[in-house]
Amino acid sequence: MTAHAPGPQDDNPLRLRAIRSFVLRQGRATPAQKRAFDQHWPKYGLDYRAAHRDYATEFGRAAPLVVEIGFGNGEQLLFAAENEPDRNFMGIEVHGPGVGRLLNGLAAASLENVRVYQHDAVEVLRHEVADATLAEIRIYFPDPWHKKRHHKRRLIQPEFVALLCDKLASGGRLHLATDWQNYAEQMREVCAAESRLVAVEADAAIARPHWRRQTHFENRGLKLGHGVTDLLYRKN
Repeated sequence: MTAHAPGPQDDNPLRLRAIRSFVLRQGRATPAQKRAFDQHWPKYGLDYRAAHRDYATEFGRAAPLVVEIGFGNGEQLLFAAENEPDRNFMGIEVHGPGVGRLLNGLAAASLENVRVYQHDAVEVLRHEVADATLAEIRIYFPDPWHKKRHHKRRLIQPEFVALLCDKLASGGRLHLATDWQNYAEQMREVCAAESRLVAVEADAAIARPHWRRQTHFENRGLKLGHGVTDLLYRKN
């Protein structure tokens, strides 16, 4: 999942219509992934409705809420839900095959602590998530847009990070990971400029934490010789 994100104070309707929080590169869904929407979406799916939600009601319990933006095929989200049962997880992804695969995985594991949007992440955050409600936001291996002329298309931009901070509760965490060094530097610069974020370590970089497994995106980058950088911040 990759995105451009308008800032939380940007009320220009013409500009908002021109910005999307993803680039859709839809793969072909398997029959099993297609069936997943019929069988499992009623339990795990959240249909976008442009109104704030009571997520404790959606999950049937009150628990710290963690959002993963751009979960791909869902392997990390499944891992987190299984290993952090005391937290509620919300995944946001636009790609149908990945969503279908995750739905099947959730059902197979009989997990109850995950809900899923197949929608634009900026719209979900802006219109469905109340400010200061999220315990953590995780964004792992967003599209690097590695050509310099395309860097403006990268997800981690000042306006988007400001929106994330609006949604994080005080003390909430922002965890980013990338296998592109120049994107890691951009992430550092953008987050350092956001006054509400404090790096957990001096340069924000941490060893891969126990809550993040090695994903196929990470393995692909490692095979290409890319180093992986995890960056962790806390909201004041």
